[in-house]
Amino acid sequence: MHEIPRIITALSAGEPLRHEDWLRLITDASEEDRRFSRDLACELTQERFGRRVFFRGIIEFTNYCKNDCYYCGIRCSNRCLSRYRLTEDEILSCCEEGYRLGYRTFVLQGGEDGWWTDEKITALVRRIRAQYPDCAITLSLGERSRESYQRLFDAGADRYLLRHETADKQHYESLHPPEISFENRMRCLYDLRDIGYQTGCGMMVGTPGQRPEHLARDMLFMCGFRPQMIGTGPFLPHHDTPFRNEPAGSADVTLMLMSLCRIMLPDVLLPATTALGTLDGEGRKRGVLAGANVIMPNLSPLAVREKYMLYDGKSISGDDAGESLDILRRHMQEIGYELQVGRGDYKEGTDK
Repeated sequence: MHEIPRIITALSAGEPLRHEDWLRLITDASEEDRRFSRDLACELTQERFGRRVFFRGIIEFTNYCKNDCYYCGIRCSNRCLSRYRLTEDEILSCCEEGYRLGYRTFVLQGGEDGWWTDEKITALVRRIRAQYPDCAITLSLGERSRESYQRLFDAGADRYLLRHETADKQHYESLHPPEISFENRMRCLYDLRDIGYQTGCGMMVGTPGQRPEHLARDMLFMCGFRPQMIGTGPFLPHHDTPFRNEPAGSADVTLMLMSLCRIMLPDVLLPATTALGTLDGEGRKRGVLAGANVIMPNLSPLAVREKYMLYDGKSISGDDAGESLDILRRHMQEIGYELQVGRGDYKEGTDK
């Protein structure tokens, strides 16, 4: 057996890889090696989940954000962006429509908007929990205090998505202004896990300044942290950011890393992200065939979808539109998969 398949096979057997092993996988894999990892990841996914994909409804409820991250289209210094903030009743209307369509997980996502205090968000979470007791509530609201995370968890939130973005401190600092620290991002992730959330992290692939060594460090971090969810997608530039002229990340590298994530953590909930579908028209299908088992269409009101543009060209129609499940269902059927109705919680073991 050649060296790359040997390392991948060792990973699938649960052997811890060294930094140099990850680096070898990232830098030296041939197309044949990528196919080997993709086939193995697909096999592992089907063993645990069958040919079924969970679908979650994203509600992007505010594009206000106090942060000025260099890559992000809703950064606070972007004066060209039309800002919006959904009301609690508007968010509940999105949940109502989503529930009618078959969604059983709602993902509340927004910038770090100070208007949405702990009191307001906990009240919102309690309302959703009371009206939809059979649904999971996922939050993606950025960095908060441990006390805030605890309050939201106690109110009924089940999951929290917070990408670590990069596990390299220097690289992290090159993507953010000085007031946003790598140490605090890590603190948040460990707080979330300790509180009891099903916790998601993940990196952006192809960010400016990223080197293979950074990606190797990402994989080592996730192997140790053992998240229940991994959200990994390609970097895509936005025209109103300092990175406007930077090239997009690679779909092929993203897909290879997704397969390795599945092999490393076979039970993980792994989305085929909107960014991947934006970069590659077949990205969602390719993601599922590379080991993904989650897709998150958009349930936000049509009037605001174009205003939540983290990057240029973000897909908001077709199988990215929450109301177009028939399109998504057909696309999954074309590759031999079906949509799975249900909460789709993380569970260890093969019986889902």
